[in-house]
Amino acid sequence: MSVEQAPVQRADFDQVMVPNYAPAAFIPVRGQGSRVWDQAGRELIDFAGGIAVNVLGHAHPALVGALTEQASKLWHVSNVFTNEPALRLAHKLIDATFAERVFFCNSGAEANEAAFKLARRVAFDRFGTEKYEIIAALNSFHGRTLFTVNVGGQSKYSDGFGPKITGITHVPYNDLAALKAAVSDKTCAVVLEPIQGEGGVLPAELAYLQGARELCDANDALLVFDEVQTGMGRSGHLFAYQHYGVTPDILTSAKSLGGGFPIAAMLTTEALAKHLVVGTHGTTYGGNPLACAVAEAVIDVINTPHVLVGVNAKHEQFKARLQQIGTQYGIFSEVRGLGLLIGCVLSDAFKGRAKDVFNAAEKENLMVLQAGPDVVRFAPSLVVEEADINEGLDRFERAVKTLTQA
Repeated sequence: MSVEQAPVQRADFDQVMVPNYAPAAFIPVRGQGSRVWDQAGRELIDFAGGIAVNVLGHAHPALVGALTEQASKLWHVSNVFTNEPALRLAHKLIDATFAERVFFCNSGAEANEAAFKLARRVAFDRFGTEKYEIIAALNSFHGRTLFTVNVGGQSKYSDGFGPKITGITHVPYNDLAALKAAVSDKTCAVVLEPIQGEGGVLPAELAYLQGARELCDANDALLVFDEVQTGMGRSGHLFAYQHYGVTPDILTSAKSLGGGFPIAAMLTTEALAKHLVVGTHGTTYGGNPLACAVAEAVIDVINTPHVLVGVNAKHEQFKARLQQIGTQYGIFSEVRGLGLLIGCVLSDAFKGRAKDVFNAAEKENLMVLQAGPDVVRFAPSLVVEEADINEGLDRFERAVKTLTQA
């Protein structure tokens, strides 16, 4: 017998939720493919993808099927026991990457927390107490736990929470000389996003990642790639490191891994993984059967030539139209990114107005993202249909036209 639910509205957020978010004025209630409907029945096209999460759009039948099938079998057993979906998913990730061992958890921050703890533990075991320094990039983003937010190179997120974790250095992104100057025999890890996501959708230069790999090898440090946003096909490869041909020691994945269901993974080698012996790290929910069953379905769909080739074709479709819009209305100075992680850098006349673009797009029934105040970000479904791309970009052009002529 169902219980009648009291209606809720956007105003309820301000009454019951901690005010650390400022969500849009409407509430999405249903999604199908790359379309979303709000409480009033308004239809929007989704180019935000839940911040690069909804890799197969909304209500994809393969994911719905995997979730409902598993839901009728087994939800949770903790890590006192293992489970079949987790083992199958681990095999699939290992078969598709450099990795030999997998650790499952629930979010990108947790995957990065595990990666940073592993890097420090390896250095501690191999070299002693003095080798613990982590070097990361300015404007990077690695999560919101106290450790990961300090490794992230944006002080606006890490200030005001007491003493900062020591042994973390930040250097300019894509500046190999600065990285070289920072690395020493105390460095245990260099942590980089192959494409800075929250920092403005800024791809690494190939020579920069190659140089980082060489510096780590020369200084007994580990190279960690945060692929929370770039992983699972978003770059046009299953992981962006494969685009560059530079292999890390540790890789983190989340967001698209579950296609909307919370799951994350840290991937590494057997030689490094053995340093996390029983009791050194853990998570109650990590690798639960529901999440792993969904992620299995995600990788089965995504890791195919058809989808990955399609990502690159869709990139060209987006880029050409966005460049045309940017030139015609003088709003963008650059369109950059890989695959279906695209950033439109606002021109000087519109600097700081990414939120205004977001709001204008919403008025035209389109969902987009920001990546800081100066970049409009697109992270749609990897299987977004051509008709949705065209219609969504038509809506975006109308939004830009309205904004630039205001």
